[in-house]
Order: sequence, then C-alpha cells, then structure tokens
Amino acid sequence: MKLLIQGGRVIDPASGRDEVCDVAVAAGRIIAIKPGLGQPGSGFEPSRTIDATGCVVAPGLVDLAVRLREPGQEHAGMLESEMAAAVAGGVTSLVCPPDTDPVLDEPGLVDMLKYRAEKLHQGRVFPLGALTRGLQGEVLTEMVELTEAGCIGFGQAEVPIVNTQVLQRALQYAGTFGYTVWLRPQDAWLGKGVAASGPLATRMGLSGIPVAAELIALHTIFELVRSTRARVHLCRLSSAAGIELVRQAKAEGLPVTCDVSVHNLHLIDVDLGYFDSRTRLSPPLRQQRDREALRAALADGTIDALVSDHTPVDDDAKALPFAEAEVGATAVELLLSLGAHWAQADGVGLSRALATLTCGPAGVLGSSLGTLSASAGRLVEGGAADVCIFKADAWWTPRGEQLSSQGKHSPFLGHELPATVTHTLVGGQLVFERAAVPTGAVC
Repeated sequence: MKLLIQGGRVIDPASGRDEVCDVAVAAGRIIAIKPGLGQPGSGFEPSRTIDATGCVVAPGLVDLAVRLREPGQEHAGMLESEMAAAVAGGVTSLVCPPDTDPVLDEPGLVDMLKYRAEKLHQGRVFPLGALTRGLQGEVLTEMVELTEAGCIGFGQAEVPIVNTQVLQRALQYAGTFGYTVWLRPQDAWLGKGVAASGPLATRMGLSGIPVAAELIALHTIFELVRSTRARVHLCRLSSAAGIELVRQAKAEGLPVTCDVSVHNLHLIDVDLGYFDSRTRLSPPLRQQRDREALRAALADGTIDALVSDHTPVDDDAKALPFAEAEVGATAVELLLSLGAHWAQADGVGLSRALATLTCGPAGVLGSSLGTLSASAGRLVEGGAADVCIFKADAWWTPRGEQLSSQGKHSPFLGHELPATVTHTLVGGQLVFERAAVPTGAVC
C-alpha cells in the first residue's frame, strides 16, 4: 500500500527535523520525506492520502513498560484490548514485563506471546524475560534460550532479588553475553509499605516506603555494575536523591539508563486524596521536591525515557480499601498527552517531550531491536514506517468508558489534556484512525 501523509509538521527528535512537509510510505517503509510529494509530477502516486494539515507527524511512540495481562490475567486485560489501547495512544512499540501468570521464564511462553501479538497486526511487542525462575530470586533462567525466543532483556518486574549473590551472578552472566538487565530499585525489606513515607502517610495511617528503599538498592546495583560492567536499565525512579545517584553513575561512565513513569512525573503524595485507590501505585507518589527533580532530570536527559507503566486493573481489585487495592493504573492511551502536558507546563518544547517517548526509549533498547535498531523511534528515509499523527492543540478529557483498555482506572480521568492522536501506522499499515478532530477542540 502506498500512502502519503501530506502537509503535517514533521518532527523527528533524533535528527532535529521540525518542518512542514510530506511523508511517502510504500512497502512498509518511509521512502521520502520532503515537501511537494503530493504534487503532479512528483513521481509518487499514493493509493491513499492522509491530510495532516494542522497535525504533528512524529515517530511511533516506544513505551518501555506496558503490562498486556496475558497470559494468565485476562480478567484485567486481554492482548486485543491492550494493543488497541496502545495504538490509540500512538504507541507502536512496547516492552512488556515478565510478571505474567505463568511468568515469562520459558521460551515456549515467549513464543506464544510473540505469536499472539503478531497475529493481531497492531503494535510491536518486545517481551522481557524473567531474570530468575518464577521471579523467585533463587535460580537464574536460561537467558540464551529466552533471547532466541525473542526476549530483549531480563528483569524481575516488581519483585526484588533479596540474595545479592544471585543478583551478582545474574549481572555477570548477562554482562558476558551483552544482555541488558532491567531492575526496579527497591529494597525488599524497606519497600513493603503502601505509600511514600512522610507526614501525609503518617496522618493517613498508611505504612510508608522511605526514599532509603530506592537509595540502598541503587547503591547495591551500582557497585555490582562496577565489578561486572553489565548493562542495567533502572525502571521507574521516584526520588530526588535517587536521581542524583544516577546522575553521578552516568558521569562516572557506568552503563546504566533509566526511566520515570507518567504518574510520578505529574502527581505527588497529596493526590492520594481521601484514600483514592486509583493512586495506589508502585513506586509510590512522593513529595513535590521529588517530582520537580524528576521533571528536571527528564528535561536535561539524565532520565532517558518517559513510560506509561500501564497496568490495567479490574473493578473488583480497585474497589477495596487503599492498602488492599491492587497496584496499577491504565496509562498507555494517555502517554503522549501527559508527555505533551509536561512539555507545556515546564516549557521544554514538544520536540524534547517527543524525544523521551521515541528515540530516548529506542536508545535504551539499542541493538536488541534487531533490524529495527537503526530506525526505531525515528522518521528516516528507508526506515520502518511506524508513525504517530496527532493534533497538539486538540484537548480531550479522558473518561473510563472511552478508553480502549480493559482497565478503566486512572488518576488522570476527568483531567483536560492536550494532544489527540488521529492516526497510527505500524510498518506502513494504518492500525488506528480517529474521527475528525477540529483544531482547538475539546473532545
């Protein structure tokens, strides 16, 4: 299918491109990016033209933390619903953690997930394999076999490894083969609370998770990285002190990258309100000084990527007292809007916000993307035609019943947000198209 995206503002943060021009797509790839491609005599005759006037044409978003809930947790989300939610939010590539049921610790499970995702012909799914069998932190998985099945790295999701010797051996093994280990830095013993430690948690009678839980884990990880030189991606940092440690580690030259979730970028502990279970999240929402440090670190590049940490939860699991409610929120459809909202509020510019959603996370994945490595998160001639088209000035107010995700719980429901996705392309195929949205509209 030959497709022409005409008259849009093309932004490619990786190359610095920001201009109004046309994008020609054929055989799943971008064949040209320049003005006038739709004019007679241009040599390109599309079978369909998308009028992108007044829209931004950007690389498809890359989300490093999306729980698809399959296999084993279909009551909370189905592969079909969560992939539909991803493309509705402009996400064309996503990484899913290994904490499914059963855990992704066997090649057959990874093969099944990849096969199911490919049959849907929507976004690209990149699974993380479990670092230890059953995520129990005791016996290492067969990383080579899991990589051959399609895993792009290895992690423990939300389950910390208590035995430091096991973690050391995992990093030694991963470092030998060049694999990336994904770790959520949280001490197993100090991280058992339900809210961030502080005056608010104390007044509300909620067990607290101190910043020290993140710092102790970070110190341990960095010492092991120094000795093993293994690549480590730090998932969902939450504190100002943690960011400072990461900044120092990067300055030292340690092979580490990191991300932050949209929840910790926008919300703080007072947003718990009257025990609102939609804000029962991990990591917990911390104080305002932590949020401001995270925003500054994302702007200056210390944090490599902004992620949705999409975790659909069913109604029964959220309709419980705060401390008993299941952790998680629906967010993949809101990722672009929340990134654009941060850019507007902090004045960092739309291109910088898009970088944290496209080339930044693609850089974290690196060569593990295989043939996509050179063009993931980018708009480049000859590269895969993964494209997100959106109206930056069309505001919308998310409602649970409007979301494609099976999970309908988010602390951002009812909040007016910018940036409405109109079209999403994956490999040159139009996988999402929204009804016409007028400029400046609130939809």
